[in-house]
Amino acid sequence: MLQRNKLNPFSLALISVFTTFLLFAFFGYNGWGPAAANEQAIGEISRWCERVSSGFFREPANTLGNLGFVVVGLYMFFRLSKDATRGNTPLFGSFKIALLYASASTFLGPASMAMHGTHTRFGAWLDNVSMISYVLILWIYNLKKLTKFSSRSFFITYSGLLAYYAYLCQRGLYTLGPRLAMHSANAHKLAEYLENSEHIKEVYYPGLQSNPHYLIAEKQMDMFGGMLSFNVENHINLKLFWENLELFKLAVSLGGVESLIELPRLMTHDSAEGTEASIDDDLVRISVGLENTEDLISDLESALNAAKK
Repeated sequence: MLQRNKLNPFSLALISVFTTFLLFAFFGYNGWGPAAANEQAIGEISRWCERVSSGFFREPANTLGNLGFVVVGLYMFFRLSKDATRGNTPLFGSFKIALLYASASTFLGPASMAMHGTHTRFGAWLDNVSMISYVLILWIYNLKKLTKFSSRSFFITYSGLLAYYAYLCQRGLYTLGPRLAMHSANAHKLAEYLENSEHIKEVYYPGLQSNPHYLIAEKQMDMFGGMLSFNVENHINLKLFWENLELFKLAVSLGGVESLIELPRLMTHDSAEGTEASIDDDLVRISVGLENTEDLISDLESALNAAKK
């Protein structure tokens, strides 16, 4: 048994979390230090990720969800402190891997609150995920169980992949500013086209003056982001619509250089039917990429015309 008076993971985790939030408060109060060359573009991603509304929590679901990671991680540390055995714990069968998993869960919360969008917008590719330090543990652990490699090999593999992902994400920062400007410009033009289309009921994009939140968005943002959604008219068959698209890929993800389209009612919010979070059947969401705007508009127009009932 590992003596609790020699090592108490829960106490160490509490101290680390408290220290982290003190650092957040200190650096936030002092403006987070000298401005970086691409700081404005990074700030646009943060504002784009937040709901355009007033209040202390700009995006309650995500903010409280991030705090939830901290709570769950601390609970893991609490359980590990009560039953700390060398090489034999209920979680992963390894005390060290269990500690790593609890650490990743705990600090995923504050990391997400400190910097939104550290995924596809930063790296410019769709399989770059912000919580890679968390999900990698599960992927590699499954591989460890299948191949029977050692815990040492587990940590070497984990560290190598995490460093590689960090490098790829950092590399994408070089083009972040111009990419984000082009995402926003393309999305704005598409939103204006859709707003004037006879096939569209309503367009949801904060950069449109018709949007009820436009004045708030204008104060908060220099660019309005690359995401938009819209409701199609009743005479449009949604299945025929997305089947006739050529440039837009049907996928749930967002933020890459390619334009993506999804049907939230069927692809992400089907479990919310009958609740306050339910989605209209005719809602379509687009993550606008870096393709030629006229080509994107032409693709939408052609697909809408082909989808008439």
